[in-house]
Amino acid sequence: MNQKTICLIGLFFFVVSYIMFSQGSKLAYFQKPIDFAHWFNLIGAVFLISFNKVFPKNNLNTVASFLTTLGVIAHIGLCTIDFIMWSFGNDDIAKAQLSEHISNTPSILLPFIIIGPSLLFVGLAVHASNFIKTNPISSLMVIIGAPAVGFSFFILKNGMFMVLSCLLFALGLVLLLYREEKQKILTQ
Repeated sequence: MNQKTICLIGLFFFVVSYIMFSQGSKLAYFQKPIDFAHWFNLIGAVFLISFNKVFPKNNLNTVASFLTTLGVIAHIGLCTIDFIMWSFGNDDIAKAQLSEHISNTPSILLPFIIIGPSLLFVGLAVHASNFIKTNPISSLMVIIGAPAVGFSFFILKNGMFMVLSCLLFALGLVLLLYREEKQKILTQ
């Protein structure tokens, strides 16, 4: 399986997980018999690391690859925390205690909840900035979609806007992924 295919699979799982997350209180449906939403998010994030291999190598790519890798690691940690939360089932007291413990532990809260997972989006947006001159529309789709996902989730708390932002982000990455083929077709 080539790297571009792995990237597409990762985007598919990632977008599907955000569609599930956007359901809010209906999310419980996607958590039986296992926590599908977080499994899809985890699989998607891990596969997205392949974007580090498909874009041209330069100094900006090195920074973007580092940020993307840190973001994937943070997603693994975040999903692990969410799996533990899920394992408590209907025990809201245990969930609240774990949540409070994590909130009082900056060495977990910052890298795995607050800052870390965002680095995946930042890293992929930095990758996209490599193409701002040659592919401005698709680059801007990624660069604008990345913070919009977080803004819609944390500030607006709007699931529909979150999904649309994630779709914009993912579509921009798909267009960048196949940018060479598009240019070759146009010149033939």
